[in-house]
Amino acid sequence: MSDLQAFREETRDWLELNCPSEMRKPGDVAWGGRNAEFSHPDQKIWLERMGEKGWTCPTWPSVYGGGGLSKEENKVLQEELNSMNARMPLASFGIWMLGPALLEFATEEQKFEHLPSIVKGEFWWCQGYSEPGSGSDLASLSTKAVKDDDSYIINGQKVWTSYADKADKIFCLVRTGPQEPKHNGISFILIDMDQPGVTTKPITLISGKSPFCETFFDDAKAPAKDLVGGLNKGWTVAKRLLEHERTMISSFGLGSRGEVGDKKSGLVELSKKYIGLDSEDKLDDASLRSKIARHDLNSRAFGLTMQRIGEETKIGAPSAASSMGKYYGSEHNKLRYELMLESMGTKGIGWEGDSFSIEEIAITRDWLRTKANSIEGGTSEVQLNVISKRVLGLPD
Repeated sequence: MSDLQAFREETRDWLELNCPSEMRKPGDVAWGGRNAEFSHPDQKIWLERMGEKGWTCPTWPSVYGGGGLSKEENKVLQEELNSMNARMPLASFGIWMLGPALLEFATEEQKFEHLPSIVKGEFWWCQGYSEPGSGSDLASLSTKAVKDDDSYIINGQKVWTSYADKADKIFCLVRTGPQEPKHNGISFILIDMDQPGVTTKPITLISGKSPFCETFFDDAKAPAKDLVGGLNKGWTVAKRLLEHERTMISSFGLGSRGEVGDKKSGLVELSKKYIGLDSEDKLDDASLRSKIARHDLNSRAFGLTMQRIGEETKIGAPSAASSMGKYYGSEHNKLRYELMLESMGTKGIGWEGDSFSIEEIAITRDWLRTKANSIEGGTSEVQLNVISKRVLGLPD
């Protein structure tokens, strides 16, 4: 028996013993944090067991609390999780965005302080990048951090800070070199949200949900030791973290769990439910059938491309290709929901009331939410600029 086969059997046995039955079906995913909320007790059990194992971050070094798995072992783990329809144990900007940046740019002391807590979901992290006057031109940001003994005093405003009203901590871009050229006067700092001087205000979207917030800093403080990547060196950290963010958003285009292919997106089954099948057991709408088949083929090709981008990210190579994934994934996810609504007909316009099921109302609201996919994490226009300059090498 090969080592990898032995690992598969050990993994399968462990998962079978430790994954609660409640977590083997679709449902909510916990976000962790100081005041973590769990919709079912098994969510907490699943998070604790996977966090202790380091398998919330399977490929992170074990010395920082990660699983220490090779990419081949991680592939086996993901296959076994998928085979039992296991839910993610933790949703976390710390895992998807901050942690990879810390692994590359933080000091050893910072890694030992922050990475293990991210693995176990002890804090809910949010991102402080965009400002009211600094969106696509992010480097023009004006939130200031001024050194005061062993702390920085922060003043300014961020916007589109997802879940800031629930987060414990924020990774933030601040201006520390007001006299420097705009890209050279920015630092990357970690700030505790639970302190005087930090306030948040939710922003309601057309979907009726409110993941986004405005965040205000009024003489808020951050320890000087939580400046990551060096003074006025934050733009380099910011760019790499954005690559991780764009890779994360790209996965929206792959369906609910990011698999290659579209079998988990619900599109095919949803269409069968509302359209029905013809005498040859084919979807009884030739035009829609063709659109869904094309979408499925594109999903598979996109999934393979995303796997390549993921492998590049793991070895730390610069990957402007994440912008390709972000651009295509955003549009692909929007198209999937357009096809869902086309399949559902009038049932796809539900907002509230007994005439629509909970699922129908949720799909309508999720369709509206997808409109933000091509704005958040850098607009589609920003991604096209990155692709033209850094992938295709076109002149300014």
